[in-house]
Amino acid sequence: MSPQRRTFVIVGASLAGAKAAETLREEGFDGRVVLIGAEPERPYERPPLTKDYLRSESPRKKAYVHPEAFYGEHDIELITGAPVSALDPGRSQVRLEDGREFGYDRLLLTTGAEPRRLQIPGADLDSIHYLRTLEDCDALRGRLEAGGKVVVIGAGWIGAEFAASARQLGAEVTVIDAASVPLERVLGAEVGAVYRDLHRDHGVELLPATSVEAFEGDDSLRRVRASDGRRIDCDFAVVGIGVVPRVELAEAAGLRIDNGIVVDQGLATSAPGIYAGGDVANAWHPFYERPVRVEHWANALNQGPAAARAMLGLDVVYDRIPYFFSDQYDVGMEYSGFATEWDEVVLRGDPAEREFVAFWLREGRVVAGMNVNVWDVNEYVQALIRSRRTVEAATLADPDIPLESLVADEGAELGEVAP
Repeated sequence: MSPQRRTFVIVGASLAGAKAAETLREEGFDGRVVLIGAEPERPYERPPLTKDYLRSESPRKKAYVHPEAFYGEHDIELITGAPVSALDPGRSQVRLEDGREFGYDRLLLTTGAEPRRLQIPGADLDSIHYLRTLEDCDALRGRLEAGGKVVVIGAGWIGAEFAASARQLGAEVTVIDAASVPLERVLGAEVGAVYRDLHRDHGVELLPATSVEAFEGDDSLRRVRASDGRRIDCDFAVVGIGVVPRVELAEAAGLRIDNGIVVDQGLATSAPGIYAGGDVANAWHPFYERPVRVEHWANALNQGPAAARAMLGLDVVYDRIPYFFSDQYDVGMEYSGFATEWDEVVLRGDPAEREFVAFWLREGRVVAGMNVNVWDVNEYVQALIRSRRTVEAATLADPDIPLESLVADEGAELGEVAP
């Protein structure tokens, strides 16, 4: 089959999938491109769903990855509202729930992740929300406009960002989390305390080291029962306790699964001609010398195009340092790195003023860094991580020593940073 007549199918009309389709055309692929999504929406970005779009500060069209006309103009067959029921690697075929079938020469899976569900008494009551899709966000916008009290279960990024937006809109907010401070799993207790104080200063009631035992009400939620015996009256609840990768299709098709779809450094799965990217992909990372699965926007933004190039037979090594950002109230941050364990946290600046840079160190080397209301330093943080050099904690903490000088001292090159 001649190259221009090949068919590339992308399952998952997500940010990663849409950027992959765009990249195929940018790279000159003139065969058939089919982008299939289970949701009725064309591809959109998720960060606005806890921030400006949720607060009605930005229009819906701003959340979409491309204008509506983009797909037709680039001869990309966008099929929405069409869940895929099966993959057949042996026949190189994708089957939709409505019975349609598509053959492929290359297949990319960008099926993303879905919210982890609470399995406790009352979990099926009305007014218990999860926030993952535009539809979820629209429902919550309506609840917030009506006012009232919300209980947020989980103080990770989704829970913390939703809580901030809800407070900015005037809702009463209680946050329940099993950790001692918000975001403790990622940031640790010391930096997590900065976010604890931030939310408390804005009137959020925090119940740390607490779990939820039951949702109570008749048909609709009326209160949340916590593990300490407290019953918190509320009008609705939002559950944000993490996500799980959508691997069912890949698993049923016999692809290797381990905390997502296992892919190599070029984003190829265990099945010939099939690739994966975004939240669902557990990718071998050459820098870390281990598989890494990242659930953040920048990873989807960059991994989709990388997978597209790999599908075209180009030499691809995906080795970007993980990056994400968060905005809560008037506090913005950027985080780079992959710190699963560390020996110490070094702070440069004033956490009390919420203007600082934090460094996570292991054996004297920077494994992650986060700049909070301090800008134009992320490239130096990433260069420090890549250099693997040892740095004195006192040097990192000293604001009179420019970060760029630490990179220059070692002769490290500034790498490509996200986004």
